[in-house]
Amino acid sequence: MSSPTKLTAWKALTEHQKEMASVNMKSLFESDALRAQQYTAKAAGWTLDYAKNRANKKTLSLLMDLAKEAGLEHAIKGMFNGAHINNTEDRSVLHIALRASQAQDVLLVDGVNVLEEVRSTLQQMEKFVAQLHSGEWKGYTGKRITDVISIGIGGSYLGPKVVTEALTPYKKDDIKVHFVANIDGSDITGKLKQVNPETTVFVISSKTFGTLETLSNANAARDWFLSNGGSQENVGKHFAAVSSNVKKAVDFGMEKENIFPMWDWVGGRYSLWSAIGLPVAIAVGMDNFYNLLDGAHQMDEHFRTTPFKENLPVIMGTLGVWYTNFHNAQTHALIPYDHYLRAMPAHIQQLDMESNGKANLLNGDDIETDTGPIIWGGAGTNGQHAYHQLLHQGTRLVPVDFIAPLASHNPIGEHHTQLFANCLSQSQALMVGKTLDQAEQELRDAGATAEQVAKIAPHKVIKGNRPSNTLLTDKMTPATVGALIALYEHRTFVQGTIWGINSFDQWGVELGKVLGTDIYNRLVSDSDNSALDASTQALINAFKKA
Repeated sequence: MSSPTKLTAWKALTEHQKEMASVNMKSLFESDALRAQQYTAKAAGWTLDYAKNRANKKTLSLLMDLAKEAGLEHAIKGMFNGAHINNTEDRSVLHIALRASQAQDVLLVDGVNVLEEVRSTLQQMEKFVAQLHSGEWKGYTGKRITDVISIGIGGSYLGPKVVTEALTPYKKDDIKVHFVANIDGSDITGKLKQVNPETTVFVISSKTFGTLETLSNANAARDWFLSNGGSQENVGKHFAAVSSNVKKAVDFGMEKENIFPMWDWVGGRYSLWSAIGLPVAIAVGMDNFYNLLDGAHQMDEHFRTTPFKENLPVIMGTLGVWYTNFHNAQTHALIPYDHYLRAMPAHIQQLDMESNGKANLLNGDDIETDTGPIIWGGAGTNGQHAYHQLLHQGTRLVPVDFIAPLASHNPIGEHHTQLFANCLSQSQALMVGKTLDQAEQELRDAGATAEQVAKIAPHKVIKGNRPSNTLLTDKMTPATVGALIALYEHRTFVQGTIWGINSFDQWGVELGKVLGTDIYNRLVSDSDNSALDASTQALINAFKKA
């Protein structure tokens, strides 16, 4: 693909942005009584209100033209049919297969029906989860399991942790699930202090069973187990693995039946729907894990079959391109007004930035425009007392996605009404702002003198006209959480397709792993470091002297 800037729709949007530069969103509502209704779309238990955007019918029409001209229809078909759309690694991209409907029997990839492998793994997970919760699985002293510690990093950690937290109201009481990722020894030490070696199972998630951080933490967990009454022959009663390297897992001490497969056609950041999601299934039960998959599948079908103008991932994805490339927005904020969903921005941050943090087109040429924005955010209402100041009065344009359930799992007095009121008021404030006249009148009404009004009023002006989407669902359930995450997966794919990049490799991450291993070897040896830059040499020397 050539640069997207050469597309007819891109050029039209460049001219259209000039038309929209002086348009205020308030005027769009004033001129169109049906705007809120017309700029609303629904799918898989979610309602998207995208009326508070710097966009009119022409904007949206041009954005849909851009998606079509960039080949999005063909790209969607390719992904769902198992085409090798990950061109740099010559792989299919099939996280959608992990949540495929039971009505679908076959999805061939290189002659293999991957759905058979997926369903066999789900059955293996069912057995594992059932043994833990029934008490059939016992530790080496005969006691039932009370705690599971999941050890992984990146996609093997963040997605499962965020979903497990999001589904807190559905957690089973008999087993607590913990997560360890950081190579900092404080992480695993803190978790090990909370558990008993006789009643703890560790799930080690690493495709190669060689990821430095994960393997180091796994070895630390095994050493702890062996130092606290366990023996090597009993490791298999307390350790399981999600890995494609069965031999290494067996050598570690696992039983073959407790080693779950991973596949090259699923990237880590898209893998929570696979056995990587085993901690989620343990925490909330397999029934709820299946509901999570079903919600994601509903969003998959919506994305695959719905016309672009009504398609949530396409609408959100193209609007993101509109702000990133035509309004110079460098970041995008996600603000969930649901306590259990507070860590979701971190998962979407990895999903989006690892996918679309690219500077080359599919053909290897340098890209001529910005790609992935910086994704950030946190829980409402906490952020209102922190970074919302920048959203309202800062110099940077930051599009925002507000995410909220209409009902709470924990209704207390007026708490949820107040929470929801804050969600709506923030999106409204971003759009309407406050004029100088309003600020002056507000001060006069408060009894300020003319001198005080003149001095303070300019500081109270809020320009407004700042865009946001609002995503609503009746209640956060396994199905709606699954659909929400799938929505952002597909939104990311939409943007990557328009930019003409490969959203499914991560060579920047791979470089860090290689260099990390090299530096580690230098830190533990007397190797000659003269070929390194002076800064790195000095830092290595500082570590060795400590």
